[in-house]
Amino acid sequence: MRTILVSGASGIVGYGILRSLRKSGRMLRLVGTSMYSDSPAQGFCDIFEQAPPTSDANYLDWLSNVIAVHRVDLIIPGIEADMYRWSESREALQHRSSVKALLNEPRLIALCKDKWLFFESISKTGLPCIIDTTLESDFEVLARKFGLPFLLKPRLGFGSKGIVSVESIDAFLAHKPKIGPSLMAQPVMGTEDEEFTTSAFCDGKGGFYAFMTLKRKLSREGFTDRAEVVHVEDIPGTVRDLCGFFRPVGPTNFQFRRHHGTLKLLEINPRVSSSTSIRTAFGYNECEMAVDFCLEGKTPQQPVIRSGRAVRYMEDLIFYS
Repeated sequence: MRTILVSGASGIVGYGILRSLRKSGRMLRLVGTSMYSDSPAQGFCDIFEQAPPTSDANYLDWLSNVIAVHRVDLIIPGIEADMYRWSESREALQHRSSVKALLNEPRLIALCKDKWLFFESISKTGLPCIIDTTLESDFEVLARKFGLPFLLKPRLGFGSKGIVSVESIDAFLAHKPKIGPSLMAQPVMGTEDEEFTTSAFCDGKGGFYAFMTLKRKLSREGFTDRAEVVHVEDIPGTVRDLCGFFRPVGPTNFQFRRHHGTLKLLEINPRVSSSTSIRTAFGYNECEMAVDFCLEGKTPQQPVIRSGRAVRYMEDLIFYS
């Protein structure tokens, strides 16, 4: 029996991974970790371990001990903080144990941590999916360049958190000092009605083995709230172009919007995304693929994907004493 550890298991990505692994039907022992002792993670795993903050000086010692005690075969990050820490500590983790880690290409992970550095890198490709981005801090210049409203986006972070829509100079001046150090400017791209999230299981050589696209709407927290399975003609080719440049490996999430008929890349998340449990329900279990790929050396195959739509809602998880 294989043992899989999923971090950040109290969040929608973490317990989405655990639920997907359980639905695989494989004989797996699931270890969930979270900072929160009262999290729902315990309802989705066989073993629960309360974790220190990822930034804690003793975090790697704690993780290595948990891996050893439970004889963990594969670790999967359920939060971005863990993905970054594990990627930066690859050599240390390998030195401490023989555990496999589901981590993407190191350069891509580092670039995705800072969206401005990501733009500087991807702008070299000249791909039509690139969104014009700048650190310009003059309102008149930005208004002429992008029109009103335009957006100020955090360089760090994920989802739609912290995005400011600038409709006037007063709104702009309140955030101007942060442009450059923590914010960057972009034009508004398309509408929420034409936003897509594509998960591809990438081969690390410039291509991908399997993929699935959802047309989605986001929650206030920046996660997929409603989704519909779709086929969009120009997404596979665009994803292949991006893979050719970044060479991602394993589950990789590409987020797009349609703008004046052209597909535009909002961002790449080099990890399992928040919609993973939705994808699993329609036949695309990227977490199961990851276990087979990392531990068995099996090449993922394109699954048959069911059509339909998904709506997320709040529910209760009860623990009886």
